[in-house]
Amino acid sequence: MSRRQLLAATVCLGLAAAPVAEALAWEDGVFSLKQRWEHVTTAMEATRREDALSALAEESAALAEAHPEASEVLVWRGIILASLAREAGGLSALGAAKAARRVLERAVALDPAGHRGSAYVTLGALYDRAPGWPVAFGDEETAEAMFRKALAIRPEGIDVNTYYAAFLEAEGRESEALAHARRAVAGQARAGREASDEALRDRARAMVARLQD
Repeated sequence: MSRRQLLAATVCLGLAAAPVAEALAWEDGVFSLKQRWEHVTTAMEATRREDALSALAEESAALAEAHPEASEVLVWRGIILASLAREAGGLSALGAAKAARRVLERAVALDPAGHRGSAYVTLGALYDRAPGWPVAFGDEETAEAMFRKALAIRPEGIDVNTYYAAFLEAEGRESEALAHARRAVAGQARAGREASDEALRDRARAMVARLQD
């Protein structure tokens, strides 16, 4: 191989490696955020969760700023912000909830599957919990539409079936809620999400027991 051919091959290899290196850079960050979010939301005492989630939200903001086109980064930022909103509660949670909605909508614009439906599950929960207009963006029809999108992507998911079952129960649609709660109980926990999925499965079991009575 001539020096010119060798140089051209080296340049091509470098261009091919750049996207891989970029992906690895944010994948490490997402893995770290995910592991710590899992611990905070399932194992940490309640009095410490809000501060811990605030710290994760700040870290996720920096990662999203560095990788604004990485949908998975945005999904995890949205999940963390939604968890922070839930933990904070009340009107103080609205800022985090609105930021979560914005970042998740950006994520699904980049990846319509929403990281295997996770973005839609979280959006559904946000629309379900948030106050309605003019205070915030809460909307029952949109919440259900988001849950249905997640179900179309991952129909046996523990998370989507648990959250959708809770939504349906609150709407008075108990037979539908029972069916989805049972699907959540029978679902398979995701790798790396075992603790949070098992916590949701416990919630689904409680719903099944309640709705069967």
